[in-house]
Amino acid sequence: MTRLVRLDARSVSFLPAAVIKSLRGGGMVIYPTDTLYGLGVDPTSQKAIGRLLSAKGREGGKPIPLLLDEPARTFSLARSIPRGATRLMEKFWPGALTIVLPAAPGLTEAVTGGTGTVGLRVPDHPVARTLAKAAGGAITGTSANRSGNPGLWRTAEEIVNEFTGDVDWILWDGPSPASGGEEIPLLPHGSTVVLVEEDDVLLLREGVIPFRTITDFLGKG
Repeated sequence: MTRLVRLDARSVSFLPAAVIKSLRGGGMVIYPTDTLYGLGVDPTSQKAIGRLLSAKGREGGKPIPLLLDEPARTFSLARSIPRGATRLMEKFWPGALTIVLPAAPGLTEAVTGGTGTVGLRVPDHPVARTLAKAAGGAITGTSANRSGNPGLWRTAEEIVNEFTGDVDWILWDGPSPASGGEEIPLLPHGSTVVLVEEDDVLLLREGVIPFRTITDFLGKG
């Protein structure tokens, strides 16, 4: 059964205990972030990852980004952190920048997609960080959409109709910021994704943060 929770100023900081318990028990939750809504499960649970892939309607083999409760969590999930990545974390976290780094030993292939890397981000949203902390420090941060659907949700009814019966909880906090609401033109979708290797930064996907902003910042160092 899918349950919808409409968040208010109070519940953003204090999520229902049942949501946390469900997540820790292999449940799946759709939750707001500072960009798109996320589809969240405990990344250490193979069963939960399987549910996530089924809900999205896609096969495994693609990496699944992780959202973190705090920047320090990076040290347990990345094998190494180049200086450039550290500077980006200090500048753009919390925020809409996903940094792809060498994955630490122990991260499952379901998360890395067999790439040997992992995409990490600290979102600028208290609900996402609270859920990440409840899941042990990280929660899957793939966008809450079926394959082929951009997932720019403007109403709770849209997201309920899309996922009812497949997820346990939907935490609704208003239209996706990237959707532009009901009248504002669409903004870039999702976080900007960069791969950092030594002193090189490669753009994998441009999102809310322009890549030029990132390269200009690094160039000042």
